[in-house]
Amino acid sequence: MHPDPQRLAKIPLLASLTPEELEVVARWSELRAAGDGDRVTGEDAPGYTFFLLLEGTASVAQDGVEIRTIGPGDFFGEAAILGDGRRTATVTTTSPSTLVALFGTEFRRLERELPEVAERICAALAERLARSA
Repeated sequence: MHPDPQRLAKIPLLASLTPEELEVVARWSELRAAGDGDRVTGEDAPGYTFFLLLEGTASVAQDGVEIRTIGPGDFFGEAAILGDGRRTATVTTTSPSTLVALFGTEFRRLERELPEVAERICAALAERLARSA
């Protein structure tokens, strides 16, 4: 099932896209549900999916220590997609959640066809890396 483009428009990362561009992103992505306490990604595991948190909350941990909490509009998984393919953190939902998943092949299409969105994702990754250094 694909996400509703109107719901995608409420995500800050995608808010500046046109309705047509939101339709494209919606077609390329998949809607997923997660329960409270579901592990979405595991640190050091291979990762080929980028996630947007549409509803709910999650904990982001490195080496078993929570480094931040995230909520609606936040995203994760970009480090594995843009880096060496390994997850840099474990993300576990802390409430029932709705996620938008964008697989690596579609993320590459996003880079080609909607470069401004890809640039924002890259900038966010650089900022996160700078904070953890």
